[in-house]
Amino acid sequence: MFKKILLLNLIILLGSLGFCADIGNTIKEDEYPHADAVLPQKTDSNFIIQGGVEKNIDMTLDRCLELALGNNPQINSAFHDILASDSRIKQVWSNYFPKVSWQTGYTRIRQLQLSDALGQNLTFNYYVLGQITLQQMLYDFGVTQNQATIRRLDYEGYKTTLAATINDVIYQTKDAYYNLLYTFENRRVAQDTVDKFELFYNQAKAFYEIGMNPKVDVTIAEANLSDAKLKYIQADNAVNLAVARLNNVMGVPFIDKYNVQDKLRYQPVDISFEQAIEIARDARPELKLAELKVETANQTLKLVKKSYYPTLSVEGQLQIGGKSWTSNHGYNIGGYLNFPTVNGMLIKNEISEARYLYDKEIANAKNTQNTIYLEIQNAFLTLQEKKNQMPVALLQVKQAKENYELSYGRYRVGEASPTELKDAQILYQNAQLNYYNALYQYNSAKAQLEKSIGKNINPENDEIIELNS
Repeated sequence: MFKKILLLNLIILLGSLGFCADIGNTIKEDEYPHADAVLPQKTDSNFIIQGGVEKNIDMTLDRCLELALGNNPQINSAFHDILASDSRIKQVWSNYFPKVSWQTGYTRIRQLQLSDALGQNLTFNYYVLGQITLQQMLYDFGVTQNQATIRRLDYEGYKTTLAATINDVIYQTKDAYYNLLYTFENRRVAQDTVDKFELFYNQAKAFYEIGMNPKVDVTIAEANLSDAKLKYIQADNAVNLAVARLNNVMGVPFIDKYNVQDKLRYQPVDISFEQAIEIARDARPELKLAELKVETANQTLKLVKKSYYPTLSVEGQLQIGGKSWTSNHGYNIGGYLNFPTVNGMLIKNEISEARYLYDKEIANAKNTQNTIYLEIQNAFLTLQEKKNQMPVALLQVKQAKENYELSYGRYRVGEASPTELKDAQILYQNAQLNYYNALYQYNSAKAQLEKSIGKNINPENDEIIELNS
């Protein structure tokens, strides 16, 4: 028995090296080409923008976050909203700055009625070389103050919106980065499967050539190899799609090719649901934004109630002109208490509208609080679920690997069929993919929880489990 096993191993080795002579039927390559002959040619999927020399950038999660914060257009847009809002505040305070106007012109006037003395219509030429008016508002009984307060609240709201946008971009970047690491592992597993099925094919061919197994085993092995190569092509394309998604989130779709330095890591976190809620109360931007909207509605209500308030101002005017451009000059100066045109029906309903909108924002703030509470709850429970899945997924991999090794040993000595070996290999492959998928979902759930509370969570430790070790 020992000699038989030794002989089989020697034949397999020689067959894989191409030293065995053809025995039995010969496959016609023109009718049944080998799987390699129908595969597409490999091309460089990396898009290089500048120069003719490829540049390789070492990329980590921190580097991705740095690029995203500096290049994502959503952040840039939210930042310019802040700048525009700051200018609106200054526009309101300009009510307290003096207003200066200048006017010049020429007017020809013909009287409509006859002059009693002359018995004819008189015609006058009136020249204005310059009319300079200076107006200064002294006090408007708090109207400008309310307007400025509303603009200030809008400014704080845009700052909070920027924080929320940054929080969301960070989550998108993390999720895209973890997805890229997941596709790398999928491609590695697919490549390992191709290598194993190629080995199975060489063994089946060697067994067939010495007459131990039928031709159908070779056909099955080659079909399995072709299927594995097809899945590798799909896994390789998934990597390219993941790179494109990450680049888009970072705002640099045409970045040079880069080398990812990380692997999927299991980083257990120790945080209770109560702690998550407490952190969110202080750090979640949407909660602060809801409070700002309530206060803005309150200030708007106060402003509407001042619709009938007067404005106290002073005005001075200097004129040069008359029958000729410089024949005369004059001036006037005075203080004014200007009352607006009052429409009682209009003001009453404007106040009612503002009050209803204020009550609406209070209800919206409560709804925002409930929605965030539910979001944190979902993220926390999802993280706990994925955390509990990790040891089960790892155990499944170990069991599937042991089953594969046993089946492979049986196949080497001719006691297992190609179907049994294929099933064991597929089971092992799926177990690895399930483990990496669980690892990706765990990291994505952790990033989602960080987004929902508005802060990063420090892990207890940093662990990488190599399944192929």
